[in-house]
Amino acid sequence: MPSAVSLIRSPKLSSTAQYAYAATAPAHARLIFLAGSCPLELDGSVSGLGNHAAQAQKCLQNLQIALEAAGANLNDVISTRVLVASTAREDLVSAWNVVRAAFGDHEVPSTLLGVSVLGYAGQLVEIEAVAAVLD
Repeated sequence: MPSAVSLIRSPKLSSTAQYAYAATAPAHARLIFLAGSCPLELDGSVSGLGNHAAQAQKCLQNLQIALEAAGANLNDVISTRVLVASTAREDLVSAWNVVRAAFGDHEVPSTLLGVSVLGYAGQLVEIEAVAAVLD
């Protein structure tokens, strides 16, 4: 099935960014708004305590499960917001590197934010996403 997502780049913006600056979907695409994906196991426990990269990986696994349930996959994601509970740039980069690798050539427009706290005790990473699919 062809992707509904078109990534947009501009030669007038930095080419060093590891993401597209914008994305579009046609008017007839079905948008999927995903809740923030958390690093939770089935029993509700937080996975990867103290490890930003491990938590980012678990968030991505849970995001992929939610996308699949909605009839989509990572290539259908039109934007992300990656929240990292830290003020240390290296922690943000650690989480971002995992997210970036998971998306591969689909350089989805993304925002990376350092925040003071997330919802679950021990939670360091959360990933929000919007996807678009053609039915």
